[in-house]
Amino acid sequence: MIFVILLLIGLALIFDFLNGFHDSANSIATVVSTRVLSPRIAVIWAAFFNFIAFLFFGLHVANTIGKGIIDITILDKGVIFGALVGACGWDIITWYFGLPTSSSHALIGGMIGSALVKAGPKSLVWSGILKTVTFIFVSPIAGLILGLTFGFIVYWIFRNSAPLKVDHIFRKGQLVSAAFYSMGHGGNDAQKTMGIIASLLFSAGLLGGKFYVPFWVVIACHSAIALGTMFGGWRIVKTMGQKVVKLKPVDGFCAELGAATTLFISTAFGIPVSTTHTITGAIMGIGSFKRVSAVRWGVAGNIIWAWILTIPCAAAISALAYLLIKR
Repeated sequence: MIFVILLLIGLALIFDFLNGFHDSANSIATVVSTRVLSPRIAVIWAAFFNFIAFLFFGLHVANTIGKGIIDITILDKGVIFGALVGACGWDIITWYFGLPTSSSHALIGGMIGSALVKAGPKSLVWSGILKTVTFIFVSPIAGLILGLTFGFIVYWIFRNSAPLKVDHIFRKGQLVSAAFYSMGHGGNDAQKTMGIIASLLFSAGLLGGKFYVPFWVVIACHSAIALGTMFGGWRIVKTMGQKVVKLKPVDGFCAELGAATTLFISTAFGIPVSTTHTITGAIMGIGSFKRVSAVRWGVAGNIIWAWILTIPCAAAISALAYLLIKR
């Protein structure tokens, strides 16, 4: 039994690595596309702040994932295996096609798929699922509004400044905004894998009678997501940093700051939002502030379709994986 649990913890950390690998584009796309940092330095910068995020955030999101999506009493090794295979499978598919989808929602879809096959609809915690689904729409809109707002404020403050001066200031400013965004990414996304591992340990009776997240799980998850970020999903960087809208350093600063603000607030309230949706919305916001035609809405439409399909597709892969492992 211990060997199987160790294998599942290893699979969970692989998902966490893929999360960082898949979502590194979110952290570095703007800072790379504006040429403030080289790709190599950018991923190291993002990975560092991914890792230290545990120093600044509580574990509210981990508790939501652990107890707030499916009934914790039906959890077993098969359900967790199916959830992780569904999430990893969808992440790999969307990485291949260069689509910036949500690893978070892939994991939630994976949990729903295997739980439905095992115990039916009664196994789902609808309040937690509805909160998560609601934020599929809220987080990109919040990112868009905040990106637009920061863009308006910054452009108004520097309206009489020479373009070269503005560019010089925000090349430095983007280092700060990218750091804040990477911290928000690590703080929200690493906790999702923590919740899965803690649920596994709890279901196996290794946490006693109370659900909590051991500190070694916190460190392991932050290490895995930071390592994944360092390897970088370059296909998605191109989509995020070049295909949606052309960015200048001041635009990248506003987009990252808007997205980071959204992530900090949602993490404080324990809401497992999509970092991908948030930064994409913020990039669209700052792009449409300059002019609506600056945003390539066809590419944005493809991304939105991938968002909508994430939970059901990951659930389908998870359900199949659960059936196979049980047989």
